[in-house]
Amino acid sequence: MQTNVLDYLEHTVKRVPDKVAYANESDELTFRQVHDYARAIGTAVAHQGLMREPVVVYMQKHPKAIAAFFGVVYSGNFYVPIDEEMPKYRVELIFETLQPKYIIVDEVTIKHIETLDYQGEVRLFDDLIDTKIDENILAERYDSQLDIDPLYIVFTSGSTGIPKGVVACHRSVIDYIENLSQVLQVSEDTIFGNQAPLYFDACLKELYPTIKYGATAYLIPKQHFMFPIKLIEFLNEKKINTICWVASALSLVSGFRTFDTVIPQYLKTVAFGSEVFPIKQYKEWKRVLPDARFINLYGPTEATGMSCYYEVNKEFTLDEVIPIGKPFHNTGILLLKEDNTEAKGDEIGEICIRGTAVTLGYYHNPEKTAEAFVQNPLNTAYPETIYRTGDLAKYDDEGNLIFVSRKDHQIKHMGHRIELGEIELNINMIEGVTHACCIYDQASEKIVNYYVGDVAPRNIKKALKEKLPRYMIPNVVRQLEEMPMTPNGKIDRKALAASYKENRRK
Repeated sequence: MQTNVLDYLEHTVKRVPDKVAYANESDELTFRQVHDYARAIGTAVAHQGLMREPVVVYMQKHPKAIAAFFGVVYSGNFYVPIDEEMPKYRVELIFETLQPKYIIVDEVTIKHIETLDYQGEVRLFDDLIDTKIDENILAERYDSQLDIDPLYIVFTSGSTGIPKGVVACHRSVIDYIENLSQVLQVSEDTIFGNQAPLYFDACLKELYPTIKYGATAYLIPKQHFMFPIKLIEFLNEKKINTICWVASALSLVSGFRTFDTVIPQYLKTVAFGSEVFPIKQYKEWKRVLPDARFINLYGPTEATGMSCYYEVNKEFTLDEVIPIGKPFHNTGILLLKEDNTEAKGDEIGEICIRGTAVTLGYYHNPEKTAEAFVQNPLNTAYPETIYRTGDLAKYDDEGNLIFVSRKDHQIKHMGHRIELGEIELNINMIEGVTHACCIYDQASEKIVNYYVGDVAPRNIKKALKEKLPRYMIPNVVRQLEEMPMTPNGKIDRKALAASYKENRRK
């Protein structure tokens, strides 16, 4: 039984050592280079005496950063990815939580470290890879690792403003990659086009199947997502056939009529998630890629990334949503109502996850861990931890999960309980709208709609009056040239709320 993610790399490097594993627009690393660099780094870190400690990889988004991740794992420790784009204040908060003793940097990010009050070990990647590999210490570290040992920590936003470090172990990642790879039908011929930053768990979808099968993953430059035509040209240039992007990234491409100029020539698998993919935009992708497989993925960071999937195999009307489907093998979904009983029929409940996908909790944060990682209320016989996602869903007639809303996107307005997602769904159906997001301003008790598109605000309200009851019509409708996005490519609701609050004060 496999207990360590490094087994993927060890097996693949023997089979295709000179094949490109990871690349960007200009640089590439073969499996042999990734293997050698990682083992050299593993030796250097292990010689520092660190064991089961967080080691920060503070590097630019580059194939070398991925080699550094594996190097940390070879050393018997767990990696914490941090990107140069992170603001200094957030990095300081993360360091305060981690208290890291060792940081791996590159020529750019070492300058960032110099601005921090950090007294630990700081080593350049390019220096570490010159370390002579010590087979004995690497074997010792490998033999000492269990599949329940931490593999990485990724930091998510905290409701209090303090980032929360989600700790995932080898077992949860191995089970996830085995299931995901089967769903995506990954093989040695797969060429991934990575969209997600390396400091998000979303990049697991490319990083680990690549070393499992001997595939290739291209790290797409972030700036390409600002120029959709150039983005598709990059996919064609690299012959990328598989993408796993947030839905808003796909909508950006189709919403701006990119396909009138260029279409993806090699795409065979299009996976999407993290947000609802508007049917209007899905249909545009399906029109230009009629033979491609489209797969909706769902899951939180606290459950190792993705927990459910649905391969789109039928037509949907514009007022429907694509299901998030059924759970991966060895993953259990509980749909719990507020009284902790299971939702049945078309009842709405909170998605709760059980199984090896559930991560170890939040690093050095027992209070927040206890709030979200709880005892299964349906099991009173023995300890069993489930993760409460805060996502609301229901079942369709085929037993597929249908995402309804976030619990914190459910509001009480004019005496009615409203799902903001339902309003967004109807706005996205309007001809000319490419992106839409609704927020609720508690102070003024107003529903605020922000959208991108070539339709006038008054026509948005006019169209909604034909579809929604009066109490669901946004009180404020504002047109934007572009929607603010998080680093992971999702709509930045916090930025929109802050902007509205600031303008309301003026």
